[in-house]
Amino acid sequence: MNHYKSWSGLNQQLNECLCISLKNRVSYFLTRYHEVHNSYGRAAIRLDGKELVVFSWSDMRKQECDTDKRRKENGIRESDILELENKWEKEGTLSEWDFLQAATDFLQMPIADALNSENCLIRIFAIMDRRVGKRTIQQIHDFGIYKTYPEWVQQFYSLRFNAEK
Repeated sequence: MNHYKSWSGLNQQLNECLCISLKNRVSYFLTRYHEVHNSYGRAAIRLDGKELVVFSWSDMRKQECDTDKRRKENGIRESDILELENKWEKEGTLSEWDFLQAATDFLQMPIADALNSENCLIRIFAIMDRRVGKRTIQQIHDFGIYKTYPEWVQQFYSLRFNAEK
């Protein structure tokens, strides 16, 4: 994972990237429970204070269970890991670590790369970014490729489309 100094600094950078129509409506949340073994935590993306999607240590636990089950069935290969990662992304079974990784990666990549990223979280950050203009938003809407994404991802595209109308 790319290094970040503090959540408040990372959160500020993410908020500065938000498009004008979503500023003060969308917020990012991260907390760590330092008293708990392994410093479990949770992350969320909120709209008007309501959590649209949550990433937590329990999702990380589901990932571990899936991996252990696969390992017991037939051992684990690189293709199995890729298949499991695709499954988790489709289901939205991502941990706060996945959220942090996507956020730090997003802030270090060109917006065009972020819009076309394989990582759903990076695409979410990108679609809400101020560097993505109305014409690009319209093209994305017209081509409709976003409709093939999981529902939890599509809601952010719809949010941005509606905010720009």
